[in-house]
Amino acid sequence: MNAARATLLALAAALASPAAALVAVDAAPAATEAEAEIRDAAWLDRQIGAVVDHYALPGIAVGVIEDGRITHVHTSGERVVDSGQPVTPATLFKIASNSKAMTASLLARLVDAGKLAWDDPVTRHLPQFRMHDPWVTAHMQVRDLLIHNSGLPEGAGDLMLWPEPNDFGRADIINGLAHLKPERSFRSGYAYDNLLYVVAGEVAAAAGGDGYEALVRREVFEPLGLSRCQVGEFDRDAVGDIAQPHMRQEGRHVAYALDPSTVPAITSAAAGGIRCSVEDMLTWALAWLRPESAPGWLSHAQREAMWTAHTPLPVGDRDRLWRNTHLRAYGYGWRLADAHGLASVSHTGTLGGMYSVLHLLPERNAGFVVLINGSGAAARTVLDQVLLDYLAGAGAGREAGDYIAELSPERGTTAAQQPAPDVSARQPATPEAMAGWLGHWRDPWFGEVRLCPDGNTVRFQSAKSPRLAGVVMEVAGGRLVDWDADSVDAEAWISLDASEAPPTLRMAKVDPQADFSYDYEDLAFTRAGGCKPD
Repeated sequence: MNAARATLLALAAALASPAAALVAVDAAPAATEAEAEIRDAAWLDRQIGAVVDHYALPGIAVGVIEDGRITHVHTSGERVVDSGQPVTPATLFKIASNSKAMTASLLARLVDAGKLAWDDPVTRHLPQFRMHDPWVTAHMQVRDLLIHNSGLPEGAGDLMLWPEPNDFGRADIINGLAHLKPERSFRSGYAYDNLLYVVAGEVAAAAGGDGYEALVRREVFEPLGLSRCQVGEFDRDAVGDIAQPHMRQEGRHVAYALDPSTVPAITSAAAGGIRCSVEDMLTWALAWLRPESAPGWLSHAQREAMWTAHTPLPVGDRDRLWRNTHLRAYGYGWRLADAHGLASVSHTGTLGGMYSVLHLLPERNAGFVVLINGSGAAARTVLDQVLLDYLAGAGAGREAGDYIAELSPERGTTAAQQPAPDVSARQPATPEAMAGWLGHWRDPWFGEVRLCPDGNTVRFQSAKSPRLAGVVMEVAGGRLVDWDADSVDAEAWISLDASEAPPTLRMAKVDPQADFSYDYEDLAFTRAGGCKPD
């Protein structure tokens, strides 16, 4: 065994049991007296306020745990801008992918109950489950659904989940997986995946004898006292105090995709569909930091299983620079790492105008949660770092403004990214210009789309995802679809490959940096028929 592999295995072993400190990495020094002086509510509020002001966030809720107790809760802003409705500690936010740890813990509860095992083949519980490769189908275990090692491209098939609302159900996802082609071999590397968490939720339903939503309420919310958390359908007004998502338009945040009076159940719940308040998220955090706060809820063996490193993750330059991170990995619904010489257990959540992060430092019996209801990617990054530094006693007294400055484009601390092309000069494509493109087209997992005349323009319309509808535009670089809905923020190139037999209609993101869930590149449409008169 070479030295590099021995070092990796040693670090992985340390990550596999966060209760044992990452002693292979230099331990964080104790806070000096000067540093301790800033550990107060006023200092924390100043840091949060600086971030809120700089990024003009509509609303935020932050909670901090130190030495196993809640020491600070901060809320500010509004649930909906200009509504006069303040964010409170009870305000519900979409926690997005922080739902994944709750889904994984549901499975862990079922393992404790003897109703499934982590190494069960998925087909034992879902006989209809199929991946593109029959060997992978036969060998995929329940644990593989949670650790992003399937071989699928990042975000593969996410267009069956988002944008919402759409008409894809969980059966569609299970059926569609067989048509999603892998980009690498099974278990050979990491690529973030949402669909398999939906499958995991259906495994839980099959093993637990009830629907996913009912099981989460019974096995997670109720025993832990997460009284405000919601999953599945609920009455908006009866629940009340709910933050709504916001997007930036012309330099300010605007609320969009507001909840209807009856909030529907969503297909993506197991991957990112749970809502909680900061109070409930702190209770959830304490259930992990202090098992005695939830006696009997989860066995020691399953707690260790949840925080065992399975799939290595890349370590970015920012993590090395800001956190002195050496190794990152994915467990069951949690990201595991070393940060400032301490074991770090965390996850983020991003979902259409909602951002969250939950970060735990088990050796310090500490952690924090941040919930934001606006375009808050950079704000979350800054607060995650400031609060991590604070709890770890590191960062040499750096404040939010320091990190905000380092994230600014002119400082160039992030790796160079391919810029989006300028597609502002555009005009509608005419039916005559697109004569060879018109018709009904079908993709084996996404289903049918129409590319048909609408007066002197051509419209693209998905049959099962109604928000993916818009006008085809001519630009210098080709043709793109200008979506009708402002909430669909990733335009798509559209191209016809007539050299293939049969001809194939393909799509791709106009902005290479657009969210990976717009997985247009995984689509391959073949003609299903002509345009029929309305």
